[in-house]
Amino acid sequence: MLYQFILNYVDSFGFLNVFKYITFRTGLSFFTSLIIVLIIGGPFINFFSNKKILNPIRDDGPENHIIKKIGTPTMGGVIILFGLLVSVLCWADLSNISIIFCIYIAVSFGLLGALDDYKKIKYNNSSGMSSKLKLSLQIFLGVIGISFFVYFVDYQGITNLYFPFFKNLVINLGWFFIPFSVFVIIGSSNAVNLTDGLDGLATVPVILVAGCFAFISYVTGNIVFSDYLQIPYIDGTGEVSIFCGAIIGSCLGFLWFNAPPAKIFMGDTGSLALGGSLGTVGIITKHEIVLAITGGLFVLEAVSVMVQVISFKLTGKRIFKMAPIHHHFEKKGWPESTVVIRFWIISIILAMIGLATLKLR
Repeated sequence: MLYQFILNYVDSFGFLNVFKYITFRTGLSFFTSLIIVLIIGGPFINFFSNKKILNPIRDDGPENHIIKKIGTPTMGGVIILFGLLVSVLCWADLSNISIIFCIYIAVSFGLLGALDDYKKIKYNNSSGMSSKLKLSLQIFLGVIGISFFVYFVDYQGITNLYFPFFKNLVINLGWFFIPFSVFVIIGSSNAVNLTDGLDGLATVPVILVAGCFAFISYVTGNIVFSDYLQIPYIDGTGEVSIFCGAIIGSCLGFLWFNAPPAKIFMGDTGSLALGGSLGTVGIITKHEIVLAITGGLFVLEAVSVMVQVISFKLTGKRIFKMAPIHHHFEKKGWPESTVVIRFWIISIILAMIGLATLKLR
């Protein structure tokens, strides 16, 4: 909104032309969301604490979790989403279909996560809503969003699937693109949700992936850079960089309060929204497979849960001491800070590999 307002005066005041540059507005988006979260974070935490909006702890979790984390407020995703949305509404082009799609997924999945958090808090139970109901609602929201996007987006190759490391390997998914995209959004959303189990564990990888896709969306929307890198050019996609910048700023501000020992958890409100948003950005930029590489830590966490469940149902035995896999290493005696930092290192390596795919074609 602020961006559109400023555009009205660009012809009268030449210095306002700087606001037309996506890189400048991405920087503004980053700092706006960061400052907002840092300002409102403290009062929100005090409010949540006073209202007993506390995080229920899994009874079967590591013992130090039960001891140390009881009484910590949750639903910190409200803080993240507030900073994210205010920043995007200020600096992004709200007539851009990609921005509308990103906002829709962030808000709808955030509300779904808030409902799940509410049930956990109300019944003092870490289970929340049933997995079948949550998945059904995610599918419903995802189908609506991707159908809307496909109908209005102005890009003929929207249903194409591009493979990194190959110049000409492209598969047209046709109508299968819709269920595939829903899978990407839901998979990304739930993978981030599963990773969000230790202080700061999910936040930094989200920042890294968002940073990679801020760059990817910018070059995808730039005809010169996209041609040089031999990636598909999609007009208007550069605007998504502003959304990614807002994610980075909000998460960085949240990390100020979420760093060990966390003063607040993001809860499903934040993890489902952030994960869904990353999946959405991957779809918009046509880099869904690169998303799986840069967000490989999230994939690892999700796969560890699936392997654990399948193994137990088929053999009655568990492969890991506890799933997701970060709890496995805790059970083995790794301190929480050790697990978190080592997983951050893995995320940095995967992010670098993901960015390298842009050139290695």
